[in-house]
Amino acid sequence: MKAILFALLFSVLFVSETFAQKRNVIDDEANVPEYKLPDVLTRFNGGKVKSAKVWFNKQRPEILKKFTDEVYGKVPGKLDISDVKVWETSDDAINGLAKRKQLSLFFKKGDRSLEVNVLMYLPKSQQKAPVFLAYNFSGNHAVYNDPNIRLTESWVNNDPSVGIINNQVTEQSRATASNRWPVEEIIKAGYGLVTVYYGDVDPDKNDFSDGIEQFFYQENQTRPKYDEWGSIAAWSWGLSRVMDYLEKDEQVDSKKVAVLGHSRLGKTALWAGATDQRFAMVISNESGCGGAALSKRIFGETVQIINTSFPHWFCGNFLKYNNNEEELQVDQHMLLALIAPRPLYVASAEGDKWADPRGEFLSAKYASAVYELLGLEGLPSKVMPEVNHPVMGTIGYHIRSGKHDLTLYDWQQYIKFADKFF
Repeated sequence: MKAILFALLFSVLFVSETFAQKRNVIDDEANVPEYKLPDVLTRFNGGKVKSAKVWFNKQRPEILKKFTDEVYGKVPGKLDISDVKVWETSDDAINGLAKRKQLSLFFKKGDRSLEVNVLMYLPKSQQKAPVFLAYNFSGNHAVYNDPNIRLTESWVNNDPSVGIINNQVTEQSRATASNRWPVEEIIKAGYGLVTVYYGDVDPDKNDFSDGIEQFFYQENQTRPKYDEWGSIAAWSWGLSRVMDYLEKDEQVDSKKVAVLGHSRLGKTALWAGATDQRFAMVISNESGCGGAALSKRIFGETVQIINTSFPHWFCGNFLKYNNNEEELQVDQHMLLALIAPRPLYVASAEGDKWADPRGEFLSAKYASAVYELLGLEGLPSKVMPEVNHPVMGTIGYHIRSGKHDLTLYDWQQYIKFADKFF
């Protein structure tokens, strides 16, 4: 009974705190406080970065370490794929346009085992296809109206409206997210889609007992240490393991893999691109705080709000910066700069102030300094473009009309961007 009362009290306090935070959120540019961003080409010891050699050998590793230690957390060990099982293949998917493959990557350590399910659609017209690699939010079966797709057996956030009950999906859940995945358009454009349910790697809840993190625990450990990975870093690790597989798949051009993510999975895609340079392109769709948006602007979702609402996403050290962003020695433009020289696309939505569209644009703008140092065109616009008017250098950006979502319009820009470089 005491446990139930404590849980109820915690819920009330949590909701009250979250409500209070949102009530005080800055959503007007006139109220943005003064802030100073660290210069991406000034080293932490004060020296200036004037060459590609210094960037790659000194500045980039130092920035990456700061983000690892203070924001996302380090991966505490190494674990390779122990086994691959192909469940099903078809050469006649999507009205005869595509090949479909469903497989599982298995990870084993001691008595622990984890299964990560991968769904692949590849164009039949190409022997080795470039692909978009992206996590989905509720299971591979929700991506496309195809009864052959296996239903996920993993824990999923409840949503009775789409048939997710007691954290398990049902047949009703099929194709419920298909509006976010224009699979036919992707295939017709000459690209494959590789997608994974992110909860296979680590269920999205403040509980580190049933994801990949537990594989690395020491005796009596129940949570990652303060400098060890939160869920975003764990999900990023999972993308890299899928990349390990794609490098061996003869139907995939592993030199042309674009990692893409929306919202929290946009944060994940950025961190995956920063830590794993095998990804040839990185695409962030409305990733907001902890993703593409500048933290020091304090606009929309803030460090404190995200750490309170989702305490499992980042490493424990990130808690030091709750209402204390000025003490951060890095900001998200420096994360974006870690993608250089690879193509990077950042996207926002006009109706998504929570993710701070201007902060996302400014982050891409300030990251351009590194691309320019490397002799590349960064973001080709110094002022925020009009709504629905994309700009594409080696860094691309658009703000579209509408709300927080991954839409056909977004995908059309990503395909154009991929066409430019792939």
